Amino acid sequence: MTGRELQLTIGGLAKAAGVNVETVRYYQRRGLLSEPDRPLGGIRRYGQAALDRLGFIKSAQRLGFSLDEVALLLVLDDGANCQEAQAIAEQKLAEVRGRIADLQRIETALQQMVQTCAARAGTVSCPMIGALLGR
Repeated sequence: MTGRELQLTIGGLAKAAGVNVETVRYYQRRGLLSEPDRPLGGIRRYGQAALDRLGFIKSAQRLGFSLDEVALLLVLDDGANCQEAQAIAEQKLAEVRGRIADLQRIETALQQMVQTCAARAGTVSCPMIGALLGR
């Protein structure tokens, strides 16, 4: 920018952040994003800080953080609470590792079912459906 502060409407902010306007409004209702003052007879304008905050929210969500967890991280944004932020990240890492282990178990079970189906080709009864029905 040429010395001017970024001034976006809510639609422009949403587009720049890659979200829709309702997402911005929802984040405002949740307290994750502040709503700027509306000038008399004018339209609210959002600056770079709002765009950066939306970027933070989306990045945290891509890492698997819920909006409640994002809210906690935003409270810790002052940089003085690194240990608390680390504890939240460690908890998320443990959850992700648990989900990976669950997915690996699912993968193994599905792989066995597919192999059973392939070995029983031509039979009337499907072994995979039978396994899911508990037969």
